[in-house]
Amino acid sequence: MAHKGVQLDQEAFSCSICLDLLKDPVTIPCGHSYCMSCIKNHWDEEDMKNIHSCPQCRQTSTARPVLVKNTMLADLVEQLKKTGLEPAAADHCYTGAEDVVCDVCTGRKLKAVKSCLVCLVSYCHEHLQPHYDVPQLKKHKLVDPSEKLQENVCSRHDEVMKMFCRTDHQCICYLCSVDEHKGHDTVSSAAERTERQTELKVSRQKIQQRIKDKQKDVKVLQQEAEAISLKDFFTLNNCLDWKHNATVFSNMIS
Repeated sequence: MAHKGVQLDQEAFSCSICLDLLKDPVTIPCGHSYCMSCIKNHWDEEDMKNIHSCPQCRQTSTARPVLVKNTMLADLVEQLKKTGLEPAAADHCYTGAEDVVCDVCTGRKLKAVKSCLVCLVSYCHEHLQPHYDVPQLKKHKLVDPSEKLQENVCSRHDEVMKMFCRTDHQCICYLCSVDEHKGHDTVSSAAERTERQTELKVSRQKIQQRIKDKQKDVKVLQQEAEAISLKDFFTLNNCLDWKHNATVFSNMIS
């Protein structure tokens, strides 16, 4: 029972992004806590979408919250470390049938939590840590785990495809841009992605506005239909009243 209690304590002071004990813990507006570097990297990926969400409850905000170290939580984590207990490797850290495996792990493979588009390698939370600590690796682009990283590599030049050819509508590497795509309209993949996301956002807004307009039209039609039904109801009542009065008058003079 005591062992179970320790396990619960460790889970309570673990970051849900890296699955390790909290490092420089910060608490975001919704109340959930993360390693400062983990939540910063999570928000860095969302910056182009102009949203900043909580990985657990999905609460969002457009303005990027200011992160302040939670000193009380940091002290509690340090006390937990002093007990000499290391976070237990939970079963969910190991790969299942549909999980992406860590390319660095030897022996039993752990589940990858991020893939790097620069290294073209997927990492578990332990092997990913250098990407948060080493200045050169911090510049790398991390994405959700993917088994299709090789699709980002040019089959001809074996280089990462970081550019997009608008002339031929395809991703290319920098060697392609000076070779068979020389003179074409080329931009960085990031620029093309941002532009398409902007276009998609505008298109979505237009569709939503059309839906609202249609809903207004339907509401007007419903109101007109109700008015017509009410008018027909009163007309019918007047006809019935006239027939009733005519019958009464006929009975009186007969």
